[in-house]
Amino acid sequence: MVGMLIYVHGFPQTLIDLPTYQYWIRAALMFFLSSFLIRWFFDFEPSKYLKSNAIEVGILGFVFFDVLFRMIFGWPLIGLLMPDLQATEIAQWRFALSQVLLLFIIFVELGKFSQRLGQFKINPSHLFISSFIVLIGVGTSLLMLPNMTTISGSMPFMDALFTSVSASCVTGLIVVDTATYFTWKGQLVVLALIQLGGLNIISFASFFGAFLKGGIGLKHNLMIRDVMSFDTLDETRSMVKRIFLFTFLLEGAGALFIFMTWDSSVVFSGIPSRILHSVFHSVSAFNNAGFSTYTNGLFEQGVRNSYVMHFGIAGLIFFGGIGVIVLNDLFSPERLRMRMQTPWRRLETSTRLSLYTSLILLVLGAVAFAVLESVNQAQHSDGGFLKMNWFEQTITSIFQSMSTRTAGFNSVDISLLSVPTLLMFMVLMFIGASSGGTGGGIKTSTFAVVFLSALATIRGKKYVQIYRRTISNELINKASSIFLFSVSVIFVGVFALTILEPDISFVQLLFEQISAVATVGLSTGITDDLSFGGRIVIILSMFIGRVGVLTVAVAVSRRVDTNNYKYREAHVMLG
Repeated sequence: MVGMLIYVHGFPQTLIDLPTYQYWIRAALMFFLSSFLIRWFFDFEPSKYLKSNAIEVGILGFVFFDVLFRMIFGWPLIGLLMPDLQATEIAQWRFALSQVLLLFIIFVELGKFSQRLGQFKINPSHLFISSFIVLIGVGTSLLMLPNMTTISGSMPFMDALFTSVSASCVTGLIVVDTATYFTWKGQLVVLALIQLGGLNIISFASFFGAFLKGGIGLKHNLMIRDVMSFDTLDETRSMVKRIFLFTFLLEGAGALFIFMTWDSSVVFSGIPSRILHSVFHSVSAFNNAGFSTYTNGLFEQGVRNSYVMHFGIAGLIFFGGIGVIVLNDLFSPERLRMRMQTPWRRLETSTRLSLYTSLILLVLGAVAFAVLESVNQAQHSDGGFLKMNWFEQTITSIFQSMSTRTAGFNSVDISLLSVPTLLMFMVLMFIGASSGGTGGGIKTSTFAVVFLSALATIRGKKYVQIYRRTISNELINKASSIFLFSVSVIFVGVFALTILEPDISFVQLLFEQISAVATVGLSTGITDDLSFGGRIVIILSMFIGRVGVLTVAVAVSRRVDTNNYKYREAHVMLG
């Protein structure tokens, strides 16, 4: 079934072949309908079986009535629903609808498989890493299909692998032009990789499993709790669904806003093209991916003038960057009702830390960008930024400050920025988004804890405190480990790149490496010029940055057997 869908959409077809494939796809639907009816007939509680498999009932019910109408009236059900269609149009609609129904069945089967995750004795870190390896492998294979690109033949393996890793790890670094190299089918594959990579494929499978018979078990919940870093099992059960609720609501609202706010100078081939561009940028922005359907990103001629649209994309980046857990604490009806009934109760400490740190970095980054680029362009008589009015300068500064930390969209030419601006961008990229968000970096909370710990040490304080709460030594050690490991990965990557790419300047290589590890996707334009070895370094950096340096460290290290011992303390000179 999956092979048929891949073959139909991945390879060129002739008019002679299509009827055969239509027949086999309908035969596959009839097979699922028959097997479902058999399982229902032999179930001890038929009515309960129907209720617990509502998704399959809806899908296969439509197929059943379509076949029934065709047998009785000689006319398919879709012809009755849309009587103005011609016979050939009805056949095309039925074929397209059959494929959509097959995709839903595949997702249902994926949900059923996720119910068995708890049966596997696998470390959550290994599971998380393995899920991304599988996603990247599938994405690479799909992108190499002939119908996914505008070139003759298949996409080269290394280019497909690089693009799949970049999309799955929501980075945005590209070695081919997404706008012109891929067909609309290829762009949809990239979009699917962004969505699955941003949401985390484990939570995606768990979402479908939660709606099936039996839901997800205790062991599965424990595994998801460890992978997603939730506190309790109750939070795990509710948050998996809320992740999708917030994600699809915000992406849908963002796509509508973008659709309505394109500048009049932006030309589309039609309404479907405008919808595709809007949905693509909304999903890419919320997942902090940085992929664009324009050659020059949002710096494309005409698109760069859609300032109101830029503001909407910046909002999507911000909400995706702070994460669903923070959004749930801010906007869920239960939390809002609780704060109205008990006004003394405030936001969770992690929410306040992520929110305030993100806002402070946003403001500081915007002010620094505006000042540095005003000075830079005044000195070089460029004046592109200086020619903007105050509104355009404000939107551009806010957008670049927001996008640089997490998303990787560019509304300016990155290659023309001054070295001080690039260094400031590197700091913002290194800090990144908030914990639980779709962006990368060491995370705002990690940066805040490390900064507060250093400040407490300087001031001679015994404990690290914030908002009348004490941060545990375990969290401080974890934050310090993430900071140290991230710096180490960046150093090793840059060291390797300086050997492999001797003709590229150090500042450009450092910028590229930090962008890859922080899964941001901004580039000074050297990505396509990297050698085979340089691309491997960037691929590994993007992967480590997405799954997390601490996750990789835990996965490759051996856990200690016991902590029930302690040697006497030693004095070590520091500083």
